[in-house]
Amino acid sequence: MDDQRGSLRVLSERLLRLHRLLLDRQRVAYEARHGAVVARDLFNLLLSDEAFAWLRPLSQMVARIDELVDAKGPVAEADARRLLQEAHALLKSDAHGAFHDKYRDALQDSADVVMAHAEVSKLFKPPERANG
Repeated sequence: MDDQRGSLRVLSERLLRLHRLLLDRQRVAYEARHGAVVARDLFNLLLSDEAFAWLRPLSQMVARIDELVDAKGPVAEADARRLLQEAHALLKSDAHGAFHDKYRDALQDSADVVMAHAEVSKLFKPPERANG
């Protein structure tokens, strides 16, 4: 496995954990208004219900990373770097929009989301260089 593929796989795993936490929070909020949601219906809500639309940028990011990781052949370093930069921009920007606003709210309300965010953020730091 090449280094880029391995790095992207780790990024995907950490983003997926964060996504699950955010999805669970949204599900609880949705169920408070509409009643219980069975697991098989949650995917359809994620794809089509407006209450879950804010999560789609993160869903799409994970899907794009997984698509590249699962592709045959080596992963270009430029492609891996671009996806890492896009993930950084999605999670760390000061932008305002549905995703960013709800994500900031989740960071304020949930220690689990903060911890998952921290795990993803570790991947954004440049590698340390050895002195020499």
